[in-house]
Amino acid sequence: MAARLFLAADVGGTKTNLALFESVAGRLKLRASERFSSREFTSLERLVAAYRQAHPERVQAACFGVAGPVVNGRVEATNLPWVIDGKKLSRAVGAPVNLINDLAATAYGILVLPPKAFATLHAGKAQKYGTVAVIAAGTGLGEAGLIWNGAGYQALATEGGHTEFGPRNELEIDLLRYLSKRHGHVSYERILSGPGKLAVYEFIRDSGRGDEPEWLRSRMQGSDASALVSELALTKQVDACVQALDLFVSLYGAEAGNLALKLLSAGGVYIGGGIAPTILAKLQDGTFMRSFHDKGRLSHVLQNIPVKVILDDRAALFGAAAAASSLEKK
Repeated sequence: MAARLFLAADVGGTKTNLALFESVAGRLKLRASERFSSREFTSLERLVAAYRQAHPERVQAACFGVAGPVVNGRVEATNLPWVIDGKKLSRAVGAPVNLINDLAATAYGILVLPPKAFATLHAGKAQKYGTVAVIAAGTGLGEAGLIWNGAGYQALATEGGHTEFGPRNELEIDLLRYLSKRHGHVSYERILSGPGKLAVYEFIRDSGRGDEPEWLRSRMQGSDASALVSELALTKQVDACVQALDLFVSLYGAEAGNLALKLLSAGGVYIGGGIAPTILAKLQDGTFMRSFHDKGRLSHVLQNIPVKVILDDRAALFGAAAAASSLEKK
């Protein structure tokens, strides 16, 4: 009997991961994966064609997790100049294609990843069949949930990262004013993302709360400035970077707590995206969890909610594969 193969994709503003999965004894086995720079292609169809040229095997179904709102099988990517249509992709792949939000794919990935794929920030006590929340800062900010439907978990896609930023104190009010001059509307994504982390640093610098050394100014021009802020903060080399990362992580915890309350995620909160694993030491120092739990009269509700960081950057890829497998069974 021929192997049942599924094509899975994690489509992000910076990178796109594509992979073939094989179903073995009811479990998904990664067979061949490649990573592409998303902006090197004019469309997702062209990117998929490049992958399929190297991996032409027939697949039973495919699922693409895309950063953006999926409506009627179509999505305008949030951080890419792509309009993605599921029907066109289906013709290109030669099999049924399901388009889902990338955070929905990450949520499904949680269900199939092994325990070693997670780092615990707060053990809590998960409620059986409780709702699960997923929040992920990377190129943008994604938020999603997993809802138990009586037979299994169903992913709930949202665009919660684009809701208005709500400052909690004078420092954050000043940050809102600073970003309002740049963008008008200030969402949580303007802060909790790679570009957002850099913007928080620039706020600290431009507001006179921290100095930028001359050597750092030149380094900022020729590197990933956002990643550099984290590096210099974690090594405590530049105070302005230390302040910026502290504020970033505090706000990350606050918004994760907001999501936990909105979904009443008694099954746990999972921190995904590319940023979290790179600043794990900072996430573990208590800053994140203090903000997460600081919810006034309902702070006690959040005390029981487990909080974990997703360490495996293939979570969305595995989740998309699981969704493709389910699609093929229908």
